[in-house]
Amino acid sequence: MELTSRYGSAQSGMAAGIACGAGAGALWGLVFLAPELVAGFSPLQLTIGRYLAYGAISAALIAPRWSALRHVLGRDEWIMLAWLALAGNTFYYILLAAAVQIGGMSMTSLVIGFLPVVVTIAGSRDRGAVPLRQLLPSLLMCAAGVICIGWGAIVSPSAGSVAQQVIGLVCAAGALASWAWFAVGNSRALTRVRTVSAHEWSLLIGLVTGAQALILIPFSIAFESMQHAAVDWAKLAGVSIGVAVLASILGNALWNRMSRLLPLTMAGQMILFETLFALLYGFLWEQRWPRALEVAAFGLVAISVLSCIAAHRGHQRDVAH
Repeated sequence: MELTSRYGSAQSGMAAGIACGAGAGALWGLVFLAPELVAGFSPLQLTIGRYLAYGAISAALIAPRWSALRHVLGRDEWIMLAWLALAGNTFYYILLAAAVQIGGMSMTSLVIGFLPVVVTIAGSRDRGAVPLRQLLPSLLMCAAGVICIGWGAIVSPSAGSVAQQVIGLVCAAGALASWAWFAVGNSRALTRVRTVSAHEWSLLIGLVTGAQALILIPFSIAFESMQHAAVDWAKLAGVSIGVAVLASILGNALWNRMSRLLPLTMAGQMILFETLFALLYGFLWEQRWPRALEVAAFGLVAISVLSCIAAHRGHQRDVAH
């Protein structure tokens, strides 16, 4: 009876984790669209706008808990928060925005789409993780789906030169590496810092990210054009606040909640939802239906996630018995 109860509890936690992962992906997909909405601004200006808003909102939300939190966070936790903010927010979004503006949404979605493979392989080393051989079918489906997306982007007409595509690809690869480090580091940090809730941890990262955005302002003023119309600055502010609330506050809270419910090998697969929603928003922005390769990619990605879920359910059943 105890084993059955434990297995049922694990299944319930998995379902909640998957729902949180899908919700985070839907909200995070919006960050791919933001650089297109305010294309006249640089990646650095987009990053500063988004994370100033994220930092300010985080400060307001965490203020009632600040006196209690500052006593449970030591030097090591603040250093970890600084690195996570840099890798998962500041540095990542500068590179992502540059990749979207230079190389396009499809190419950027392709490269970021490999995150599940990278994170799942990293998570396979954790104690009690599902063996990598059991996840191989899911990883292969994931890779096949991403390749379909990439091939579709390659054969479709592109407005940019080859040099632009290469620069965009390098930026996207840098964003991939940065966020992969964040995904692994954040998941492991959340397992260690149990005195802070997942939502509070997200707000603390937002607080530190906002401080990093303040440091970047002088560099933007010194090296970038500030010659924009008032309506354009207002549009940047609106997009920044919208992305901060939806993607950074709500999306990160859902992701951190998921990170405490699912093992890292499965959390990696949840990143696929971000790729799917980014593509969906791209289709709506471009006002077109998905191409055949893109439909195939959707199907392969769906099978990949279902295969990953099945592998983890089987592993949980084996452990319970």
